[in-house]
Amino acid sequence: MSAHSPIEEAPWKAGLRSARANLAPGLVLQAFALAVVLGYYFHGPTREWLSQLGDLRMRMGAAFGILSTALFGGLLPLLCLKSTRATRDQYSWGQGGFLTFFWGLKGAELALWYGFLAWSVGPGNDPGTVAVKALIDQLVYCPIWAIPSTTLAYAWCELRFDTRAVIADVRAPRWYARRVLPLLCANLGLWLPIVCIIYALPTPLQLPLQNIVLCFFTLMLAHLTARPAKRE
Repeated sequence: MSAHSPIEEAPWKAGLRSARANLAPGLVLQAFALAVVLGYYFHGPTREWLSQLGDLRMRMGAAFGILSTALFGGLLPLLCLKSTRATRDQYSWGQGGFLTFFWGLKGAELALWYGFLAWSVGPGNDPGTVAVKALIDQLVYCPIWAIPSTTLAYAWCELRFDTRAVIADVRAPRWYARRVLPLLCANLGLWLPIVCIIYALPTPLQLPLQNIVLCFFTLMLAHLTARPAKRE
């Protein structure tokens, strides 16, 4: 891991460092998400398969969001980290279980969020509707709730569920600037194009596509929130 961390450098520099480190896989995922959307609108078999996936989500209701987001946000990234020697010990199985549970809760939250935007802004996928949803997502939902809550969850996990240490860090000066802003900077680089692509799909398909990209984002999040090793 890099010798630098969000607590030791300017927030925008920490976010930019992470974005650069993950540029290639991020572009691949953005291209993949775009290919999915293009396939939905211009390729019959892809549209049929995605429509079936959307029907499955509608039939399962909240359970789909909980299970799929837990899988892509928690379990699969954990298995990926465990499969590599350099990251094998980053999380214990207990920590991985907590993150899987956390992302399951986030899946229910995201399902409600996408439904709320469809109700408040509209279910359409015209450029204007997509732009408004993306701006609300990235400039309201993420900085006010999504990124701060995720930062706290990962910090608690990284500190092996030491609540006092997390509270002390939050009470220390400039917590938001030190911990949240680096993630927001990195988040914009990956998610701003992605959410535009996500909102171009019908509402039932937005969460499944988000889940695929989430698998990469959680790996990046693990990199950003990891504390540097203590020196003897």
